[in-house]
Amino acid sequence: MDIQRKELPAGDGDPFKGDPNFMASLARGLEVIQAFTPQRRQLSISQISQKTGIPRAAVRRCLYTLGKLGFVYAEDGKNFQLRPRILSLGHAYLASTPLAKSTQPVLKHLSEMLNESCSIATLDGDDILYIARASSSRIMTIDLDIGSRLPAWSTSMGRVLLSALPEEQLTDFLGRITMIRYTPQTVDSVAKLREELKRVRQQGYALNDQELEMGLRSIAVPLINPEGTVVAALNVGVHAGQVSADELRSRVLPKLQEAAQELSLLLK
Repeated sequence: MDIQRKELPAGDGDPFKGDPNFMASLARGLEVIQAFTPQRRQLSISQISQKTGIPRAAVRRCLYTLGKLGFVYAEDGKNFQLRPRILSLGHAYLASTPLAKSTQPVLKHLSEMLNESCSIATLDGDDILYIARASSSRIMTIDLDIGSRLPAWSTSMGRVLLSALPEEQLTDFLGRITMIRYTPQTVDSVAKLREELKRVRQQGYALNDQELEMGLRSIAVPLINPEGTVVAALNVGVHAGQVSADELRSRVLPKLQEAAQELSLLLK
C-alpha cells in the first residue's frame, strides 16, 4: 500500500522561487527522508527520484549528506534505508507534546480493558500521524507504531479529523487527494467521501469497515480541547472476523467515548 505524497515543486511552478529565506536543499533532504515508508524500506536513487520528482543528481547528494550524518545507509551501495538515528528527528516533538506524553497510560488501560489495539493520531498534511499507540495484537499487514502515517481520507481517525475541518480547508483537501481503491469496500469517490464525513460530523464518530484493509474494522472518536477544538482522534482497531460493526458501536464505542472524555482533561 503506497501512500501518495505531494512532490516538491520545481522550476517555474515553485511557489518558493525567489524567496531568499527558503532553503531548497533542506526541503529536498526532508522529501528524500519522507520517501521511505513501512512498505518501501529500501529505495534506490532512481526510485526516490521518481517518487519525489527530485532530479537524480540532487537525490544522490542528499543521500550522501544524510549518510555522512548517520541517517541513511546502503549496504550494497545502491539500495538505501533509514538508520535508527532518524528517530531523533521526531523525538523532540513527541517528548515535548503534552498529548503524546500524557495519553499513554489511558491508552494502555483502554487497550487492556478491550483487549484490542488503540491509537491516537493527529492530522499532518494529507495523512494522519500516529503519536501514541497501545497494541494488543497485530491486525494489519503493515506495522503501525508512533510516527507511522496513513492516508487521512481512508482511515477512521482521519475521517474524524477531516470532518472537523472548516469547509474551505476540507474542499481544498478533497480537491487534491488521490483516492485509491484499497479493497472492494473502499469509498471510491469524493462525493461519497464528503457524505461520509458529513455523517461522521453528525454522529460524532467514524466507523471504517474494511476500507483500508480486508479483515480490519476500526472506530474512532475526536479528542477535543477545552476550547472545543478537535486536536486529535482516538481509535480502536479489531479483527473483522471477531468483532462485528454492531458490536463496535454497542460495546466498544461507549468505552472509547469515556476514554476520550478522560483524555480531554489532559489537553488543558
